[in-house]
Amino acid sequence: MTTTALVVDDEVDLCRLMQITLTKMGIKSDEAYTLSQARSYWQDNDYDFCLTDLKLPDGSGLELVKEISNSSSTPIAVITAHGSMDLAIEALKLGAFDFVNKPLELPRLRQLVENALKVIHQDNEAKATAECSPEQKLLDSRLIGDSAVMHPLKNTILKLARSQAPVFLSGASGTGKEVVARLIHDLSPRRDGSFVPVNCGAIPSELMESEFFGHKKEKTVRAIGDTKEVPVDIRILSATHKNLNQLVQDGAFRQDLYYRINVIELKLPTLNARRDDIPVLAKHFLALIADEWQLENPPILTVEACERLQDHNFAGNVRELRNVLERAVTLAETPHIDISHLGLPDIDITHHRAVSQDQKSEPAVVNNTQHSERQTSNQMVAQSIENREKVIQSMDETIAPQVKQVTTNLHPYRTNAQHYPSMIQRSESHHAESPNHTARHNHEESVTHRSILQGSDEKAILSKLEDGQLPSQGLEHYLQEQEKQLIITALKQTAWNKTQAAELLGTTFRSLRYRMKKLEIAEDQFEP
Repeated sequence: MTTTALVVDDEVDLCRLMQITLTKMGIKSDEAYTLSQARSYWQDNDYDFCLTDLKLPDGSGLELVKEISNSSSTPIAVITAHGSMDLAIEALKLGAFDFVNKPLELPRLRQLVENALKVIHQDNEAKATAECSPEQKLLDSRLIGDSAVMHPLKNTILKLARSQAPVFLSGASGTGKEVVARLIHDLSPRRDGSFVPVNCGAIPSELMESEFFGHKKEKTVRAIGDTKEVPVDIRILSATHKNLNQLVQDGAFRQDLYYRINVIELKLPTLNARRDDIPVLAKHFLALIADEWQLENPPILTVEACERLQDHNFAGNVRELRNVLERAVTLAETPHIDISHLGLPDIDITHHRAVSQDQKSEPAVVNNTQHSERQTSNQMVAQSIENREKVIQSMDETIAPQVKQVTTNLHPYRTNAQHYPSMIQRSESHHAESPNHTARHNHEESVTHRSILQGSDEKAILSKLEDGQLPSQGLEHYLQEQEKQLIITALKQTAWNKTQAAELLGTTFRSLRYRMKKLEIAEDQFEP
């Protein structure tokens, strides 16, 4: 079937040029020179896409953009005069597919038409199947959740994927802004091109504008040392957890830049706003963890643990949920994850749900709950310190000359508790050595002394915690630091032999390697 297009512009020569270009691409087109003529053509014919100028003799092309976008899914692009970027942005907000500047550059026009044809092809595929479209399946598999707030979000993402407009993704840290950005790319006509994530914080502020946007207009770049600008076909998706609007008002963010990137804003909901999605999200993350860690038995949440997750206040959103589950899988001794493995503070669930439903609860009750959570938090930190002291003591016993080698199976799915030959040989050599070997004796004293010092430091911290003082950087950071120090201690004792270090810690080599990567532990950071 031949593709048809409606071209709207009051310049006859320009209309002829666009018609010739479309004909060479196998597209049949009609030309309209006024807004009223364009409306008449649109009502009497069935077009696959539309290309319109914004300044027409009897009105604005924005009116046509609004009418077509509200009544159909047909892609419509606009032609703007030089310096009319504001009108182009307004058209994109009203639903325009893309825009092209005057004077018209034929390579840019052909690229725009090719993108429109890809959108048309996607629409035809979706109409031909009675099932969910491939785009919808991809969306549901990558953006997990079916709560009330997720339906309009997914519909908006599908619409944004069709457009070429810049998108501004806003939302708290951990809500999945990069996931949505990649989805928009993979669902768009640009899916065969590259998705290039850029950390703007790593680029000097003095170079930001020139590096990204050139020196004269957008969608062009100029190579260093060259005098000509080259048109490029890109789409910018921006994301931040900061309130850029407030930063603009405070003079900390350029207003014109904010205006350019914030053509269409998509605000992502917090995890607390979509608690119904927590069970399916938890199941999804547990499956990923089981696959990454190569666990024999996939972990499963108990009903009570699942309900506790739904009652938790996730300040870190989806990212925090995954961290909680990774910690729970590590602590659980069986594939079944219970409330005790989650490491979350105890709360009065009945009271918590009542407070969630009634925002006008008495302040005294809230304060009591907060006090209870602080006490529970202190108990958790104290328990963590105690557990760490026990593990360090176990390490010292492992290398002591007159104490039998002891290892504890801390990993829930470890199936092989056999010691490695090198460790067995080292253990036997401990017994065979003469007590007069001063070097070995000094080493053992050094390790024991270091453990005593660490224990003293932790007891000092514990005494502060008992006085009501919490770690300055929070519980999560404190626990990660303890875990990091344990792993480094085991690695140093085994001369950075990861296999033996994993054995000392009672875990697997794969799990240790994963934790080292997560905690950013590199061998070249420490002296042997």
